[in-house]
This record gives sequence, structure tokens and C-alpha cells, in this order.
Amino acid sequence: MDILSISGAAYLVAALLFILALAGLSKHETASQGWAYGVAGMSLALVATVLRVIDAGEATSIVVLLSTVAVGAVIGLWRAKVVEMTGMPELIALLHSFVGLAAVLIGWNGHLDAGSEADGIHRAEVLIGVFIGAVTFTGSLVAFLKLSARMKSAPLTLPGKNIFNVGTLVAFVGLTAAYVLEPDLALLIAVTVLALLLGWHLVASIGGGDMPVVVSMLNSYSGWAAAASGFLLENDLLIVTGALVGSSGAYLSYIMCKAMNRSFFSVIAGGFGIEAGPANDHDYGEHREISAGDTADLLLSASSVVITPGYGMAVAQAQYPVAELTRLLREKGVDVRFGIHPVAGRLPGHMNVLLAEAKVPYDIVLEMDEINDDLAETDVVLVIGANDTVNPAAAEDPGSPIAGMPVLRVWEARNVVVFKRSMAAGYAGVQNPLFFRENAQMLFGDAKTRIAEIVGALSKVPT
Repeated sequence: MDILSISGAAYLVAALLFILALAGLSKHETASQGWAYGVAGMSLALVATVLRVIDAGEATSIVVLLSTVAVGAVIGLWRAKVVEMTGMPELIALLHSFVGLAAVLIGWNGHLDAGSEADGIHRAEVLIGVFIGAVTFTGSLVAFLKLSARMKSAPLTLPGKNIFNVGTLVAFVGLTAAYVLEPDLALLIAVTVLALLLGWHLVASIGGGDMPVVVSMLNSYSGWAAAASGFLLENDLLIVTGALVGSSGAYLSYIMCKAMNRSFFSVIAGGFGIEAGPANDHDYGEHREISAGDTADLLLSASSVVITPGYGMAVAQAQYPVAELTRLLREKGVDVRFGIHPVAGRLPGHMNVLLAEAKVPYDIVLEMDEINDDLAETDVVLVIGANDTVNPAAAEDPGSPIAGMPVLRVWEARNVVVFKRSMAAGYAGVQNPLFFRENAQMLFGDAKTRIAEIVGALSKVPT
């Protein structure tokens, strides 16, 4: 059997492993198994690709491939070792940009390699791959800049932005038709520039509070870019893998949009999250403060506690003391559960990963829809670093920028303790009236430090 047949069979097995990886990663209990399937599939695909190049016998290609694989492996291992969980969202956005850039380069290579000899289908594949890749590239860069606070999270609202978006798509269709008839380099340049501008504008027009959905959507775009590259390179594995990533990312984005009461198509159109105007300044009165010791006493007197974490917990790296707090309270007979909003943090599943990392039991980590109706019967809710996802303005203020977004109704609980560094607004830039409610108290300071103080106080109380 020749190398091409062997590598083709390896690609098929790798594709099946990727499907098993997605299935495994869909549940907490099988996530590690899904990860193993994914690693095995990617390793197999890399080995098969290297064998193909070696079999071709071109020394230059072999050296280039092995060098790039080595460099990529070194950089990947280094980043995986040093990146904090708080830096994962922007890192993933940056990785998406690499996929988009690769698709653009492959498309350009397809033009330069085939030239006017390519058939109409190949020409269309070139422009479609370049367009999707360029949109993914600049869109992911903007997401990276926003998530890493290198760019303001507020949405960009240029006059006639929708006309620009639609006009760009119409121009792309026209340029593609012209390119299919006559593959002129100027047309390829025009499409590349238009797509780069569109990708930048689409994500810049989306508010920072909605970035988890954006990251998920960019993941989908990167998958379709990879699939387009697969058609150009006649690589079945790239096509299958790209389709898996593209479809799963799109479906995840759809689920998140439903959870946030947003339009899925508005994400693609770049108008997501800015339909409502800015909320008016309002005097909500004075907030109340509470100490760590008093919070410990409040928890000891409670029979039910719900913890709602947010990005602030990730920043403070407070997941471990939170897990210890959970253990202590459960030992003292307190029913402790977690309420996770679909877009808590800056990445889909961000809070779930942090809690799993700290060994919090899976069965007490519930989604928003599973916990919301129980909050009214809860004695104490601890809001740790969350803001927009527990904001009653989403349900009560039609003029709020987050109006209509389903939130955790923590204000219905008997007592709410909010862990926060200051009274500053959240990532969406919206003030939270929860902080001024009669049943809410603020515990200021570093969340990790404050929770450790509460754990210390609880540890002194006999079980």
C-alpha cells in the first residue's frame, strides 16, 4: 500500500477521532476522554501529513514543513505553560486570527500557482477562502484587542454601518463573478482589502459584554476558513475538520444567542448588543457594605446558598478558596449550589472550566435555567465577580443596553453579598441597581483574599 493510501486512511481515522472529541467534550464526565481523542486525532493527522511530504521527495518542502512544525510546537507548549485562565479568551481569539491568515495565504497561493489556467470552480474557491479568512483574521484581532483591554470594549457606531456591511457583501459577490470570468490580481487584492475592513468593522461594532458570543462565532468562521482551504488544497481532512468546527461553533453561538434573547443574525451583521441606547444616569441611593466576618455569620445561619461567579473570580484566581468555602459549608449541612450564566466570563464555559479545575463537584454546578426559579427560595446568594449577568436592569429597564438579556435573578434571594473591588460598572459599561437593593450588601476587596478570610472564620466554627 502506498503512502497516499495510508495517509488517506489516517485522515479518515483522525476525522472520526475529532468527532469523538466533540462528543466527549460535551459533558463534564467525559471531557478528559474527549480531549484525549482530539490530541490523538491531531497527532495522527500531523504524522500522515509529514509522511506525504517525505514521500514526495522534495527536500525544500520537507525542511520547511519540519521547521514550521517544530517552531509551532515550541511556541504552543510555551504559551500553554504560561497562559493564565484569565488570558484564555484573548489567546483563543488570537489563535482564530492565525487560521484566518492561513486561509488568506492559501487562497493567494492558489491564485499565483494556478493563474488563468484554473477552472471557474477553483477561482471561486480562491476568492471565497480569501474572503472568509480575511474576515476571520481582522475580526479575531479586534476580539483579541477588546478582550485584552488594548481596545475599548464599547461598540463602534459608525454612521451607515449597516449600509457598509451590506455594500461590502454585494461588492464581494460582484467581484467574485468578475474573478471567475477573468482571474485578475487586482480583483483578488480588492476582495482581500474589503474583507479585512469588514472583519474589523463587524467585531468592532459589537459591545464588549457580548464578546463570549463573538468568540464562539469567530470559532465558527475559522472552521469555514479551514474548510475553504481544504477545498483549495484538495485535503479531505481539512474539509471535514473545518466543517465540524464551523457547524459546532455556529450552533454554540445560536444556543448562546437564545440564552441571551438576542438575534443570531445580528451577530453576523455586526449589530449585536447595540439596539438599545445608553441607559440614563440614575441615582439608586446608597449601597451597604458588609465585612468578611459578618458574611461568614450570614452563611452559617443559612440553609441554602447559591454562588454566581463571573470574570472577577477568574481575575482574582479565587476558584480554589471558593471550592474550599463550598466544602466547608456542605460539611456544616448547608445546601450549596452554583448558578452559571451562559456568558459568564469572557469565553463560553469559562466559569465551568475554572470550577472543574478547583474540583468543585459537577452535580452542584447548574446552568441559569436550572437555578433561576430556585433563587427566590435561597437564603444567601454570593455574587463573586459577576456584574452584567446579574443586573436587574436587563429585566426591568427597557432603555438599558442589555435590555432583554436573560440574567440570573439573584435579587429575588433573601440576602445577596456582592464581591467586588469597587462600585465601577461592568464590562458592558452599565451600572447595576442590584448593588443598591435593600437585600444586597457589598464586600469590597480582592475576592480571593475576602473568601479566604471567610473560610478562616468558618474553620473556627465546630461542624
